[in-house]
Amino acid sequence: MRSIRRQLLVALLASVLVAGSIAAAAVYQRALEESGAILDYQLRQMALSLRDSAIRGGGIQGPSYDTDFDFAIDIRAADGSRLHYSRSRVELPEASPAGYSSVATEAGQWRLYTLLQPGFAVRVAQPMHLRNAIAAKAALRTMTPFVLLVPLLLVLIWIFVARGLKPLEAIAAAVKARSASSLQPLEEQRVPQEIAPVVVSLNDLLARLRRALEHQRAFVADAAHALRTPLAALNLQIQLAERAQTPEARSAAFATVKDGITRTTHLVEQLLTLARTDPEAADRAMAPVDLGELASEVVAAYSTIAEAHGIDLGLKRRDAGVAVTGQRDALKTLLSNLVDNALRYTPRGGRVDAAALRENGDAVLEVTDTGPGIPADERERVFDRFYRVGGNDVPGSGLGLAIVRSIADRHGARVTLSDAPDGAGLRVRAAFRALSSP
Repeated sequence: MRSIRRQLLVALLASVLVAGSIAAAAVYQRALEESGAILDYQLRQMALSLRDSAIRGGGIQGPSYDTDFDFAIDIRAADGSRLHYSRSRVELPEASPAGYSSVATEAGQWRLYTLLQPGFAVRVAQPMHLRNAIAAKAALRTMTPFVLLVPLLLVLIWIFVARGLKPLEAIAAAVKARSASSLQPLEEQRVPQEIAPVVVSLNDLLARLRRALEHQRAFVADAAHALRTPLAALNLQIQLAERAQTPEARSAAFATVKDGITRTTHLVEQLLTLARTDPEAADRAMAPVDLGELASEVVAAYSTIAEAHGIDLGLKRRDAGVAVTGQRDALKTLLSNLVDNALRYTPRGGRVDAAALRENGDAVLEVTDTGPGIPADERERVFDRFYRVGGNDVPGSGLGLAIVRSIADRHGARVTLSDAPDGAGLRVRAAFRALSSP
């Protein structure tokens, strides 16, 4: 596993070492230049002193120096004959241009200053290794404080890196402490600016997990509540069938059991549909959906059932280009629930009309029936799970409109209930934000 701490330490230490090396090279070069300028000045002053001394002495003769002296002094007459030379072991060139120059000898490179005078020339030289040693000593004296501070600098880098990573360690500990029952958001106010996006993303994830768990708990509770009653009824009906004394009574009991199984199956299907409308479904991809085409498919799918119940089911209106951005399967479930409800509550000989239309800039799915309708004071409550309008014996789960509301909310749509245009029956409309016409 990669370590941010190790990467930071290696990068910072490498940067310090590289910067220190560059600084040392620059300091050495600077010391070499400055010491070279001083020593060149010293060579020139020495040559001038020898010239003045020779002129005042009335003759051309160099001074005597100890052999350990770091300079070589060479005085020659105008004809090139040597008048004085302080170092017999180092042979300088016989002639050199006036001023400073570097010459190669058997003893290495030498720095040479030549002072030309009428009748004689004074040359003073100094070995380059000596000059370089002086520059190195000067550079070392300059760099010594920095070298001595390197261990302290390394310790400070270690401490600051550790302190900089503490917020990450605190967040990791806070996330690790979370459980399914403790999904509260992390502290966002005092985290460093660089870590804030991570904390915001984690809080968003925790919020979605919390909603998903709450949805799951509610679904399990609803499912248990909804299945308990029909399963108990089935158990009772089976007992009645077992105790039936005649074949006719047994057949009637089993017919009742069969109806109960059908209703329970429908209830389970509705529960599964409701489970698919969980909060995570909002993250699924959306695409343009043609509501007219969708309405045609749903009407065709329910035409056989409508015919069996003697109900006239049709697509009353289909405007061109009525499209929305949404999840096609979910929208199909929404309209199927509306048509299924209408067919359940519309008596034989009645009529159910579906429509996909554009109205006031909205894309609208509409289902109208000629059934008993829903009282105005109960039209909001019927969207609650398992709520059923009293006074009817039509089998149902009480989940159809809850599913419709859940899907509509996910698509930003409004669902309204009203009386049918003829005054009898119910009209349900789901109004979506329409896509612009091409």
